[in-house]
Amino acid sequence: MFADRIDAGEQLADRLASEDVAVDLVLAIPRGGLPLGRAVADALDAPLDVVVAKKLGAPGNEEFAIGAVASDGSTWYNEDAIDRLDVRGAYVREEWQEQTVAARQTAATYRQGERLGELDGQAVVVVDDGVATGSTARACLRQVREAGADPLVFAVPVGPPDTIEALRDEADQVICLDTPRHFRAVGQHYRNFTQVPDEEAMTYLDRDDEAA
Repeated sequence: MFADRIDAGEQLADRLASEDVAVDLVLAIPRGGLPLGRAVADALDAPLDVVVAKKLGAPGNEEFAIGAVASDGSTWYNEDAIDRLDVRGAYVREEWQEQTVAARQTAATYRQGERLGELDGQAVVVVDDGVATGSTARACLRQVREAGADPLVFAVPVGPPDTIEALRDEADQVICLDTPRHFRAVGQHYRNFTQVPDEEAMTYLDRDDEAA
């Protein structure tokens, strides 16, 4: 049980330091990942920025992800869910276009119009406050990998074992502090898991940090 996102971020930083993980840049997934990203970046003396993705919602159920797309168009599809729900290709394309625009707009807001640049040879740690299906994390990691990050590490406080194992295909290393067998929701592992509004999330970004 984590007290709050800052506590979780400090514990992640301790684990990263204990494993001698190289960190040139920390990228947080907004909004919930930013308090953790700030704690990790401060502890490891690294700049902080963001990487953004949006879920592709299923027809009639926007909360159920049939995939996710990052702000550069990097995409992960939940092929099993698409097949099981018999989702039309036209729907997937329309949802992809809509959410790509939304991801780009969100990224532009957080990064003050700047784009995520080339990351060739940079040791990058992507941080979030927890994963359930890991859909947005997969899309974010694909964007960061495409930008040239090497090595690429994904650090998260909590997630179900099967999701954490699947994410190992997207990063060179995955660090997760807790992988409970009977996982239900990320928020159940925090004493304080109130939503982080955009206005608050943006305060964790120190614009004196050099953007990637």
